[in-house]
Amino acid sequence: MSFQKVGLSLGRALWNNVNAGRTAAKSSTQFNEFSNKSDEVKSPTGQCTNKGFGAVTQTTNQGPLTSSAPSLPEKQHEVGKKRRFDGTSRGPAGRPYSLTAGKVDQKAHLWARYNDTKRLVHELIPPGACSILNPSAIYANNEVSLEEVDIYGFDYDYTLALYSNNLDTMIYDTARDFLIEHFKVYVLYLFQNINLGLHYDIQKGLLMKIDAFHYIEPGTVYRGLKPVPDEEVVGLYGGTHHVPLNQDSGFYGKGPKMKQFMDVFSLPEMTLLAVANDYFISNDIEYDPVHLYKDVSEAIGMVHLKGFMYKWITQDLEKFILSGEPTRAVLQRLVSQGKKLFLITNSPFSFVDKGMVYMVGQNWREFFDAIIVQADKPHFFNDCFKPFRRLDSNGDLQWDKINSLEKGQIYKQGNLFEFLRLTGWRGSKVLYFGDHLYSDLADLMLRHGWRTGAIVPELIHETKVVNTKQYALGLTWLQALTGLLERMQIHRDPESQKVLQEWMKEREEAVTKNLFNPQFGSIFRTSHNPTYFSRRLCRFSDVYMASISCLLNYDLSYTFYPRRTPLQHEAPLWMDQLCTGCMKTPFLEEMALIR
Repeated sequence: MSFQKVGLSLGRALWNNVNAGRTAAKSSTQFNEFSNKSDEVKSPTGQCTNKGFGAVTQTTNQGPLTSSAPSLPEKQHEVGKKRRFDGTSRGPAGRPYSLTAGKVDQKAHLWARYNDTKRLVHELIPPGACSILNPSAIYANNEVSLEEVDIYGFDYDYTLALYSNNLDTMIYDTARDFLIEHFKVYVLYLFQNINLGLHYDIQKGLLMKIDAFHYIEPGTVYRGLKPVPDEEVVGLYGGTHHVPLNQDSGFYGKGPKMKQFMDVFSLPEMTLLAVANDYFISNDIEYDPVHLYKDVSEAIGMVHLKGFMYKWITQDLEKFILSGEPTRAVLQRLVSQGKKLFLITNSPFSFVDKGMVYMVGQNWREFFDAIIVQADKPHFFNDCFKPFRRLDSNGDLQWDKINSLEKGQIYKQGNLFEFLRLTGWRGSKVLYFGDHLYSDLADLMLRHGWRTGAIVPELIHETKVVNTKQYALGLTWLQALTGLLERMQIHRDPESQKVLQEWMKEREEAVTKNLFNPQFGSIFRTSHNPTYFSRRLCRFSDVYMASISCLLNYDLSYTFYPRRTPLQHEAPLWMDQLCTGCMKTPFLEEMALIR
């Protein structure tokens, strides 16, 4: 059963629950699939009852409590075209009750609805509802028809060539040794669970996760290896969690105050920044975080500028490059279908050549109609002055003027404007793949109208987590609890407000962060919002996937369609929305007082 059917079942069940006027006294079996705070179901009196999440019989000294006051016969009189009720009034939930009847126990009513909803969430997620995501799927932000794509372009590092974790360790160790040698910073240990897409406050020395609306996610700010309390974070940012990133960082995620780390190569740098900060703090050494940031950046840059990374990989290709068979299969398939291919990378030719020979074979250049190395992205996409230079088979620069880009030849530098003039490859018939949202994809999407595909290796881990039953139960309950809060907040009496405060606290603690990463959670979501990384992913890529090998799962006439999810002001006509956040429709009765 799909989540769509689960949502339909849950919506209908809750709707029937209202119409049938079920009592709050319900017995149910206990279940323990949730691992959040709600290991105890509360009675209407606020006392904890049985462990577990089934609805329990709820009583007071006067006997069982019902979920609403007894209904009275309604004496309706026609007054023109209006209707009125004689001897009745409207309760907080919009239901009529007698002016002489006893008050509804709102606390009991709220907990009854809470327990009913929790029971239904558990019972209506059948076996097999999880494991619905395929880690090898391609996900669409925008509609893309492969039948219309004639030209496929690729970055090299982490696109055509995927590297093992051994490379991260080597980069970190070498940069760390450089810090020790030149700056006497004795950082010796690793900070685990660094996430892609994090922000680093250069002036404050803080690593953090920021959502799509520029708000810092509570509990994800680290100074060195230690979390910074939320109260201190608010004090550091002028009494708010908001960070005006448009002032602090530029278009490419770099600024004088804030930097966003957007590719896999940045993971060792974030790690080194964290442990270096921790070294100074733990040893009570006064330091300027700005100086430290520059020194760490220099140490990481040295690994690339001095060619250490290229040397390690070319000396032990098997250790550092993951299987190249999918890369060759993708290229062969595209060429066999008459597609044109090109490569634009910042890496040098000798490095790319050895890697491609290892993955694809000696004839790898025959697959590409244009090969550009040391392109200096992102400047390649917005600088119109650097000319192309041709390299011979040994990688030596030639002096001839470039009037065309020939198949199998190697070219250095250049710029996209000249590239477009020489090839005529424009618009949506071009699809370019890269792993860095800013350097590889942003300009192509916004300025040149190419189709773009983002490579996000973390999707493999993320989809595995999403496919677990623990995640499905946790997320569905989180959304159902959110729906309860949304509807029941109309109850303003003190007892009801205490219950709602408990629910709000549970909602904040019931997030699925630890399932993904204990420190920073998912790279795509904060507690309840998309991350800043996720927002940029949607803005700068038409499609995204874990690796280019995902293309092998689709016919080259396939069309990718993004999901049409309702906007906040649109009716939840899609039944899966009833289960995941838009559960107003079955409970219009409770919303009657909202104007």
